[in-house]
Amino acid sequence: MINAVKKLMSGKTKYIFVSGGVMSGLGKGTTTAALGALLEGSGLKVFPIKVDMYLNIDAGTMNPLEHGETFVTQDGLECDQDIGTYERFLHRDLGRNNYFTAGQVYQSLLNKERQLKYEGACVEAFPHIPLEIIEFIKRHPKDADVVTIEYGGTVGEYQNEAFFEAARMMISVAPEKVCFIHVGYIIQPNSLGELKSKPMQMSIRALNELGIFPDIIVCRSENPIDKPRIAKIAQAAGLSEESVFSCPDVKSIYLLPELLHKQNILRPIFNKFDMGMRRSDIPKWEKLGGSIKTAKKKLNIGLVAKYYASGNYSLEDSYISVIEAIKHAAWQQGVDAQINWFDSDKLEKHPEHIKDLASQDAVIVPQGWGSRGVEGKLQAIQFVREHKIPYLGLCFGMQMASIEFARNVLGMAKANSEEVNPKTPYPIVHLMSEQKKHIKKQNFGGTIRLGAWPCKLQTGSLIESLYKAYNFLPKTGIIQERHRHRYEFNNTYKQQFEKAGLHIVGTSPDGKLVEAIELDQNQHPFFIGTQFHPELISRPFTPHPLFIGLIKAALAK
Repeated sequence: MINAVKKLMSGKTKYIFVSGGVMSGLGKGTTTAALGALLEGSGLKVFPIKVDMYLNIDAGTMNPLEHGETFVTQDGLECDQDIGTYERFLHRDLGRNNYFTAGQVYQSLLNKERQLKYEGACVEAFPHIPLEIIEFIKRHPKDADVVTIEYGGTVGEYQNEAFFEAARMMISVAPEKVCFIHVGYIIQPNSLGELKSKPMQMSIRALNELGIFPDIIVCRSENPIDKPRIAKIAQAAGLSEESVFSCPDVKSIYLLPELLHKQNILRPIFNKFDMGMRRSDIPKWEKLGGSIKTAKKKLNIGLVAKYYASGNYSLEDSYISVIEAIKHAAWQQGVDAQINWFDSDKLEKHPEHIKDLASQDAVIVPQGWGSRGVEGKLQAIQFVREHKIPYLGLCFGMQMASIEFARNVLGMAKANSEEVNPKTPYPIVHLMSEQKKHIKKQNFGGTIRLGAWPCKLQTGSLIESLYKAYNFLPKTGIIQERHRHRYEFNNTYKQQFEKAGLHIVGTSPDGKLVEAIELDQNQHPFFIGTQFHPELISRPFTPHPLFIGLIKAALAK
């Protein structure tokens, strides 16, 4: 077993594991992303990996309210939203080797057993599952200097023991190549008025019981951690105080690289790897931070959505890429975007609240699935179209805009999507024949239109002018945008839409698939819908043109 791990650990690459304690959702992903940005800024090749502990093969079939946003990579992987965070911080595309789940590990292991890859051995949970996990980690490029591996969930959960054992095995074989970072939350109960570190200490103890002694502790909290607590946590972890870092809540996650850089978080990492200190490219993060902090003028951006209400709480993670894309564009224009949520279910049940959209400077209808809340979305779109409020429809939001136009402008009162009403007399959005085969076989996972697809923009259109203005339009005139949907615009109705002023301004190169629509600017200053997801490729240093266009239209309103 040791020889097998040694073989897997051969090469120059160093590994940084990031685990979490006390609670989930504490910011491991943003911490890992910020750390990756600092390492890459120091001249190292960084390869980030996110590991999820659930048995799903990927995130494609999961409810956004349970899992958060399903992020889609350029190569069509449906994965955890943290991959999107990594892309935004590292400013580059990631893919299938940057993500895996427990389900993938078990599937691979069982396939190998069926193929006699274990040569008749008794395949057991230990060591075979940890060894398979290490195999997945080793899919990284050979020239990677540093691989970061973020473990989903928290230490102490029964389903992740094999993953921590994989890390322990790697540490035991090559301790000089592995750095382990533990991120935990320091609570501050209102009734006590002080920081309490005991839950964090207990999570460190749980990690120790798995045979892992972290090299670095990152303390998440509402407010900065003071010296006495840092000393107490350092003592509990058996570390010097210089290896314990404070990571309080900040106005924006993009302030994290600067915050961690000021605390010299790279010093213990470089010491562990015997690399010597390197200068990191921090000025660009400082400049971005300045733009974020100095944005004064506020814009109200309404999101008409349905995957955010959970009991008495709102979970914005279902639309995190949309939220980030709005912020990127707003900061570039020197404004602060205030995002206001409009529950499409409630709008459907209480249409008298539709008029509340009049207070918004712009409105977005993002992705969605199924029939719930559809009528609320359609009424919202009708309101913003008729009142000339800047509008951006994303995926389902484009489909709904098409249906609303068909109903209220083209006179097709019963127009709908086959996804909502399979028997509609006017299937403006329909299911193509290949997709019907998948549904008949109940083959749902990974069978929809996924990843980057080419799109030809109409010359002279508003959308083309935006892509040109911000250098997003290649010389070929063909853009590449990411998709995640099963239903398509029905070309039968193309001419009727065109005659009435809703133009098809983006199609697949062969013209068979509708990718983008826009309302004639004589009828509306900014009304655009895309079948693709522009939010997935927006980055803090290069906001997506469509979101910039929306923000500028809102400012001009």
